[in-house]
Amino acid sequence: MGKSDLVERKNDHLDIVLDAQRASANTDPGFSEVRFEHCALPDIHLDEIDLSTHFLGRKLALPLLISSMTGGAARAVGINRHLAEAAQHLGIALAIGSQRVALETGADQGLTRELRRHAPDIPLLANLGAAQLVEPRGLQAAARAVDMIEADALIVHLNPLQEAVQAGGDRNWQGVLDALAQAASQLSVPIVVKEVGAGISAAVARRLVEAGVAVIDVAGAGGTSWAAVEGERAATAADRAVAMAFADWGIPTARALVEARHALPHTPLIASGGIRSGIDVAKALRLGADIAAQAAAVLQCATQSTEAVVEHFEIVGRQLRIACFCTGSANLAALRQAALIPSATPVMPTGVRT
Repeated sequence: MGKSDLVERKNDHLDIVLDAQRASANTDPGFSEVRFEHCALPDIHLDEIDLSTHFLGRKLALPLLISSMTGGAARAVGINRHLAEAAQHLGIALAIGSQRVALETGADQGLTRELRRHAPDIPLLANLGAAQLVEPRGLQAAARAVDMIEADALIVHLNPLQEAVQAGGDRNWQGVLDALAQAASQLSVPIVVKEVGAGISAAVARRLVEAGVAVIDVAGAGGTSWAAVEGERAATAADRAVAMAFADWGIPTARALVEARHALPHTPLIASGGIRSGIDVAKALRLGADIAAQAAAVLQCATQSTEAVVEHFEIVGRQLRIACFCTGSANLAALRQAALIPSATPVMPTGVRT
């Protein structure tokens, strides 16, 4: 695929994701089934609640990650700068979008070491697709992606459904697990594996960790549907019909999270896919996530300014703080023990971290 085709595709993705009606199948991520038991007597000070945590060896002021989002070569420069500056100001982690365009075409999209200058103190995650990792020079590409932004970790994203319905998508997924194992053993940073909105099952998550993957982002159904995105891009009615049939495909985020935590009680987990508020963040942490992530929810802000991104996440942080307050949780460890209303709680396997 040529440079112009790659850039055009990334611009199409950005345009579609900015229109939530086109990018989402309105799948319920599952958090509506979770309800905290309200504590009418918190016995704590709202302003003294500790929302901090650690991730990839760095301290976060909030348990949040700005998740990977795509962008065309021209617009992504400003988007990435706004996200990096906001993440630094807020003390939250940042995962950049796929670096395939930057690696293959030289159009760096602002993904250079300058990004680290904007965000010197936060976890910064590079990003490469699994289909690129399995190529003959995939390991070298992964190392270049990390070095390009002085990343703390490398996200390898799994998107088989998107590739299957995308015109010219990568069809051959043989050898991906072996390539991940090789990368985990040879790269200088940890590997994070995420789906892009169809979820990672407990069985797959276990295989990934056994191969050396350090962190799992379950990235379940409930947020952006990349099958729907590709359906919107389809050149023919037949291609659109194929893609749209899978618009609501996947494991809802809450279920993927609960099952992954049950299977992997000690592995760091990220919850993404339909995280729309600080209350959803609180629910995700209660169900087993270490941190929660948003992408599409903040994309419009990222096209505007650093200040708009900061304001968005300050609202999320305030909502999370109040959720802690109204469950009597002085910190995130206490929130993970907060009482849930049983009749409103999804099936939680025995052994889920509480």
